[in-house]
Amino acid sequence: MHVDGVAMVRLLGAQDRLLTTIEKQYPLVDVHVRGNEISITGDPVEVVAVRRLVDELLVMIREGQDLSPVEVASSARIIENGSSPADVLGQAVLVSRGRTIRPKTLGQKQYVDAIDSHTIVFGIGPAGTGKTYLAMAKAVQALQRKEVNRIILSRPAIEAGERLGYLPGTLTDKIDPYLRPLYDALNEMMDPELVPKLLASGAIEVAPLAYMRGRTLNDSFIVLDEAQNTTPEQMKMFLTRLGFGSKMVVTGDITQIDLPSSASGLRLVTRVLADVDDIHFARLTSDDVVRHTLVGRIVDAYTEYDARRQAEHHEREQAREFANRAERRTGIPRDHLPKRR
Repeated sequence: MHVDGVAMVRLLGAQDRLLTTIEKQYPLVDVHVRGNEISITGDPVEVVAVRRLVDELLVMIREGQDLSPVEVASSARIIENGSSPADVLGQAVLVSRGRTIRPKTLGQKQYVDAIDSHTIVFGIGPAGTGKTYLAMAKAVQALQRKEVNRIILSRPAIEAGERLGYLPGTLTDKIDPYLRPLYDALNEMMDPELVPKLLASGAIEVAPLAYMRGRTLNDSFIVLDEAQNTTPEQMKMFLTRLGFGSKMVVTGDITQIDLPSSASGLRLVTRVLADVDDIHFARLTSDDVVRHTLVGRIVDAYTEYDARRQAEHHEREQAREFANRAERRTGIPRDHLPKRR
């Protein structure tokens, strides 16, 4: 398989990292590079898959995309699902400050497409899946295209498992730490000198969820982040702020609830609004994590742990119910009954 010199360098990546990623995805195949020639040997099925993967990566490279191990691993999964990585990962959401923001996995592409085609979209998934980042990129895109008149970014002011106490300063100073991630993302996507002007003019508003009550939000792109920390009442309040010409994206991770009680509005809304037209629930998984590869493995480990804990809790509840029934039937206190095997 012959590849021109420049494309070969970009295909291999720094220190051959992209080539190493390809070999990790297909362990039954050996990939050898000599000059501008690539030879692929091993399991016939995987050889065909690697050839297609290399062809797709070359198309993406020639279209000007910068590849990382994340895109290579995602491309392999996309091919397994019968789609074309060049088509899925080729959509640019936003070009800003020399960087192109685009979906990097099939799940992210479906999420972005859902935002285009639905009025309200819920992006639910673990950390690192790009839920908020892509939603904000779509918001900035909509503002630049004049599809909306303003962007409204919100999140509940809830500490992540620790009490910060009374913060000094004005009301703005007190709530800014909770909203800082949204400001950081804005500064990455737009000229930092432009952001303060848009904030001052009201074209962009960053506010805690408590400020949403009583408002009707017309011609706006509204993003609610960390929605797992909303109560059911807050979620209902927020969703009913929707006005004419507006679009809403609600993001959260139901495995990271910081509320004092576990009654999460995001968890409830997946059941209440599951069958409502023009509302879409995009569920991202560890396959869509685009941070360090270790993050995906951490997410999977916690998911397995939670599943085991729930199974053990269910077994204990069954044993307790069995003992209660036996005690009611025999009149013998449960402590005197033989242990259930």
